[in-house]
Amino acid sequence: MGPLNGLRIIEFAGIGPGPFCAMMLADMGAEVLRVDRKGRSTSFQEPKYDVLGRGRRSVAIDLSIPEGAEAALKLVERADAAFEGFRPGVMERLGLGPDVCLRRNPRLVYGRMTGWGRDGPLAHAAGHDINYITLTGALYAMGRPGENPLPPLNLVGDYGGGGMLLAFGIMCALYEAERSGKGQVVDAAMIDGAAALTAVFYGLRAADLWTDERGSNFLDGGAHFYNTYETADGKWVAIGSIEPQFYELLLEHAGITDPEFDVQMDRGRWPKLKNKIAAVFKTKTRDQWCAIMEGTDVCFAPVLSFEEAVTHPHNVRRKTFIEIAGVPQPAPAPRFSRSLPEIQRAPPAPGEHTESALTDWGFSADELESLKAAGAI
Repeated sequence: MGPLNGLRIIEFAGIGPGPFCAMMLADMGAEVLRVDRKGRSTSFQEPKYDVLGRGRRSVAIDLSIPEGAEAALKLVERADAAFEGFRPGVMERLGLGPDVCLRRNPRLVYGRMTGWGRDGPLAHAAGHDINYITLTGALYAMGRPGENPLPPLNLVGDYGGGGMLLAFGIMCALYEAERSGKGQVVDAAMIDGAAALTAVFYGLRAADLWTDERGSNFLDGGAHFYNTYETADGKWVAIGSIEPQFYELLLEHAGITDPEFDVQMDRGRWPKLKNKIAAVFKTKTRDQWCAIMEGTDVCFAPVLSFEEAVTHPHNVRRKTFIEIAGVPQPAPAPRFSRSLPEIQRAPPAPGEHTESALTDWGFSADELESLKAAGAI
């Protein structure tokens, strides 16, 4: 069983980083119960395609009426942790804020996921991943020289700086609660998480090893040895030959003998060398370059589409991707030597398990009937 087997966690349904956090915790074996708003859905697709929703059950409760809020509090009493991703003040208005929940369960870890954070002049403004990462400098650094900054999907704010940060924070607080016997609130903000992800670049900038000019640095596409290149068949490869010994192998495997390539770190030569090496990669197909460089210390990989990634031999061997209900998707990660993370169930429809899950969490038949009569479930 997964390393988090035995933990009970309540997810107040939201979008983006919240479901990602819940997926991570459920993949590791926690029993995560999603509380959907009765009559609403946070998804716009058939449940089986909602990959972030996998591994947990769903109950649908009308939290806007007292009976529904009280039902949620009864779940909180039985949980190790609960988390939500609404704007500041929403849970308080529902009577489900951390003060109320911690009075009902003093050991509860209460996670709060926001974009801008719970305070500050932007705290109550709407936003999305692209907005949060801009205030950290992260988005400014991404893109080609003279072009607009290029969003890295929503990986930096929503997932790496959001859902993963929340999951880490919840587990930190649960570890502390084991010693103190007391719960606490976890304030996870995407702007803070995105800022944390940029730590190395602030250090490089302070050391005058990074400039604010996009596409002029060794990790942002400015360097000829850390870039992507088109091949003869219109596909792409990526190289990351930063260390001198790997750079030497790049030149050797690419058949480059031009002495202009000998001074690797001369920034002034990088634009010209990028053009030259681009012409070299255009002479062969992606598969031909894979035959020459893949598996060597050049630090090389083909640029794969989502469809191609699923069938790449390395991913197949490691079972990096799995299939549930006919939907290919990433497998649980990380892996452990004894505990086996596995997906507990396919993504649920909102409210799919309302009666069975509430029963398992300690609600009696009479309580369920009362909730139905009140319109709470």
